[in-house]
Amino acid sequence: MQHRPRSSTHTLIGALVAMTLVAAACGSDDQVADQVTTDDTVAEAAAPTSAADEALPAASVPAESESTDDAPDDIAQRIVSLSPTHTETLFAIGAGDLLVAVDDFSNFPAEALELPNELSGFEPNIEAIASFEPDLVLLSSDGAGEQLEALGIETWVGTAATSFDEVYTQIEQLGAVTGQIGGAAELVSSMQVRIDALVAAAPPSDVPLTYFHELDPTLFSVTSDTFIGQQYELLGLTNIAGSSADNGASQYPQLNAEVIIEASPDLIFLADTKCCGETAATVGERAGWGDIAAVRNGNVIEMDDDIASRWGPRIVDYMEAVAAAIEAASVPA
Repeated sequence: MQHRPRSSTHTLIGALVAMTLVAAACGSDDQVADQVTTDDTVAEAAAPTSAADEALPAASVPAESESTDDAPDDIAQRIVSLSPTHTETLFAIGAGDLLVAVDDFSNFPAEALELPNELSGFEPNIEAIASFEPDLVLLSSDGAGEQLEALGIETWVGTAATSFDEVYTQIEQLGAVTGQIGGAAELVSSMQVRIDALVAAAPPSDVPLTYFHELDPTLFSVTSDTFIGQQYELLGLTNIAGSSADNGASQYPQLNAEVIIEASPDLIFLADTKCCGETAATVGERAGWGDIAAVRNGNVIEMDDDIASRWGPRIVDYMEAVAAAIEAASVPA
């Protein structure tokens, strides 16, 4: 029987969704499904579905963790993960020992690298996957589902989340299929507590700080209505890229240097440090960028591409890094 949670597709890095050029270089989540695209055509086709898609229910957290001692017979025992996000989630809920193989981008936690990790989530090799004799394969898109099921291998599809509720729901569903309902509930509760604390501690400001989120050196970015854009907004920041409505319905617009220089954002977040070697120093060397407030005041923040492109447990780590950058920001009155 196939397990298919109905999450609407997005990106991030996280997904976020498909940053084809960057993902191929940097090893973030599932190349197409987990990283945002550097090509508008790919973005429209691969990642975003409408925010009006059927909403998932908010996560429910049981009062007490449930034991797996009496787990039903159909709980998966041999799992292959073709999504770095889902790999991270399984380890975080205590189900990492069920994994028998992961994709080539599943590089966190360190235990994931101890597993066979040469499978491709971007171009799944059905024969190679089947050789591990899994009873469940975790996917971030429907691509290989039918072929696997034709071999009698069940699949679970969790597409890139577009909201916190979708993240929580996927974690709970993975807890259910692995017999780790209690571990999933504890993880969701912990994430909610940490996010609530970050939002409560966000500094009030009559004039919010502005930011630019860089996906790659060709200046592709994200809009405020992407999942990662929502995270910045919760912490009180304003996106110079605006919303998708401001960018011809594209959630991943390519800005030009003149627009960014004119907007002069207070903060610049680089989500292309691993893939493309971008640093505060390389940004400062760009023609005209020395006039941008973030560059002038030392507020160019080097982020972890992987965390920025995945929508699992480490979204809280990303938000904590953003909050720390806000607190440390040097912004002249």
